[in-house]
Amino acid sequence: MDYDVSNYSVLGRIGEGAHGLVFKAQHIPTGREVALKKILIKNIEDGIPVNVMREIKALQLLRCKYIIKLYDMFPRGMSLVLVLEYMSSGLWEMLHHNQHELTLPRVKTYAQMLLKGTRYMHAHYVMHRDLKPANLLINHEGILKIADLGLARLYWPDGGRPYSHQVATRWYRAPELLYGARFYTEKVDLWSVGCIIAEMITKQPLFSGESDIEQLAIVLRHLGTPTEETWPGHSELPDYHKISFPESAPTPWPELLPGVEPDAIHLVKSFIMYDEKKRISAKEALRHSWFETRPLPATLEEMPKPISGKTK
Repeated sequence: MDYDVSNYSVLGRIGEGAHGLVFKAQHIPTGREVALKKILIKNIEDGIPVNVMREIKALQLLRCKYIIKLYDMFPRGMSLVLVLEYMSSGLWEMLHHNQHELTLPRVKTYAQMLLKGTRYMHAHYVMHRDLKPANLLINHEGILKIADLGLARLYWPDGGRPYSHQVATRWYRAPELLYGARFYTEKVDLWSVGCIIAEMITKQPLFSGESDIEQLAIVLRHLGTPTEETWPGHSELPDYHKISFPESAPTPWPELLPGVEPDAIHLVKSFIMYDEKKRISAKEALRHSWFETRPLPATLEEMPKPISGKTK
């Protein structure tokens, strides 16, 4: 494909991201529908925003069926235009506007797609750091793909370098981040995955605080006060001594996820662990018995086909 602005016919505005406008367009020579993400460079001397550069680098590295594609990019005046795969809708819309379509077989299939994309990212030592329903988009074939990699970073399995703890949207943020951890790995994504799978099943967020402190309080209240056995080293985290919470016993998981089958609870529990080292990997989760019990995951032909349009 020849990426020149004259080769595109803009079909409409999809939305507005953190760094600019997003348009649905058609590549005239091929007829392919794409999304054009127009990023304004406010000061040419400052160059491209660091989050945009990280997203570009990550998308160039990650070529997976379950991760949104970056076709190319080109300058346009004081802007940089990213040519992205066009995505018809997203998981957030499915949860909030089409709940009747999220049957358990379809939830299982979306969960498998999310896990396959996450497995691929982690196999290439990339952590997303902001997995949430709004960043999981769905194309016209019904395939779910991970998008918005502006916070993505390379990591080393043995740690060794600090990162910002101000990442991940609050409801999906791992407790070590809420306590200000600067050294962490891809395990923060796995906590988010567990929250997302639980939300798909129940149609409600698993933990929904209105502030960072309330978010942490909700997690501790439901999972119980951590100990050195359940969470080794937690008392050494940077913000641990800044606030204290009442002692609490863990809420039984059948009460936290009422009406949810035991296999599904076991899978969610395997992600929602204080000790990041004990969280199940995406690769291991794909072999979980939940995906092998009835109702089985839906086939692609049985998945809903979105008709609205968005991208990140």
